Amino acid sequence: MRNHPWQGAMKPFRVLGNTWFVGLAQASTHIIDTGAGLIMLDSGYQESLYYVLYAMNECGLDIHDLKYIIHSHGHIDHAAATKALVELTGAETFMGEGDREIVNGTRPELNWADDYDMKFNGIFEPDHLLKDGDRITLGNVVIDCVATPGHTAGTFSFFWDIEEEGKIYRAGTMGGAGLNSMQSAYIRKHGLEKENWRGAFRKSIARCREEKVDVFIGNHTGHCQTVERCERLFAGDKYAFVDPEAWGKFLDQCERNINKLEMTDPL
Repeated sequence: MRNHPWQGAMKPFRVLGNTWFVGLAQASTHIIDTGAGLIMLDSGYQESLYYVLYAMNECGLDIHDLKYIIHSHGHIDHAAATKALVELTGAETFMGEGDREIVNGTRPELNWADDYDMKFNGIFEPDHLLKDGDRITLGNVVIDCVATPGHTAGTFSFFWDIEEEGKIYRAGTMGGAGLNSMQSAYIRKHGLEKENWRGAFRKSIARCREEKVDVFIGNHTGHCQTVERCERLFAGDKYAFVDPEAWGKFLDQCERNINKLEMTDPL
């Protein structure tokens, strides 16, 4: 399925206010309209770029208004289309400092292309390396950047405000929750025994619990039941993605997952 992105095609939609979903079932891509240009959260697979461009057009979002591309982390399903987008638009790129070597070609074995039996030809040097506590500002949007390593060394989570009908909602996305890169076989394969990614992930879960999130934006559709919620949205539920309890429930599941991994797959 990863090699055939059209199989995961979804109808694009406005999540709420200034935030749009223009990705696919396999990997999410979101657009924030700041009033002074567009911010993209994760560019997705390079094979999916044509669909992201189509989805943006369907939503009335001009790709030439793209100013910033912000990455949750450096894996192929979140960053592979970035090089082409930069060549097309001149957008500036943001990446967690710890993932710079994944996307600039220094540590390509960590981008998951080989593991997915795919190619990654999108090597790029990020314009801005994020550090914990950084803020990204464009137009009327301020994005708070929180380092949440574990899935990768440079995973970041992002938080920003969405206005709808005069009310402000806090949106948030967890930068990486998959345990695939924390499995013992993966750690041994890539010589990462000195990395305490499992411990870092636990701390990241605790850090995310400090954030108030009304609108949980998943960087994979399964994180926040994107498919089910967009069906409700299309059926007329304008606030299908407003759910202040969803964030905590997701973090609870992350904690259960890491507990299970440590019991069944000791290092």
